[in-house]
Amino acid sequence: MFFLPVTLTSAGAAALLNLWLAIRVIQIRGAEKVLTGDGGSPRLLARMRAQMNFVEYTPMVLILIGLIELAQGTRFYLWVVAAVYLIGRVLHGFGMDGWLLGRKIGAATTFLILAGLGLYAAWLGYAGSNPLH
Repeated sequence: MFFLPVTLTSAGAAALLNLWLAIRVIQIRGAEKVLTGDGGSPRLLARMRAQMNFVEYTPMVLILIGLIELAQGTRFYLWVVAAVYLIGRVLHGFGMDGWLLGRKIGAATTFLILAGLGLYAAWLGYAGSNPLH
């Protein structure tokens, strides 16, 4: 049986974070009485985008973490990467409410982690299949 504790823990935390982002959207929907769409509300649109941005990036990050963990086993740096990614996404969520620094930190951590994981996974795949390495 395969057990990927970093991936499993990260996916569980990501599910809860997505739920938190959804609740934040619902709160604005209720306050501004908007059932569908954004109703022209900049606050609602920002919160909707915060959640959708999370949904757009998180699956690829989780896939990369899982594949790297599968290829190498559980490693401390994967725990750190996963934690930094999730903290960055919380900061981004608050940043979309107007805290510009949180938005910048969240976006930067997302891009750096996605690039780092992507490059590392590509290198691992190449090195693992190349008889010269």
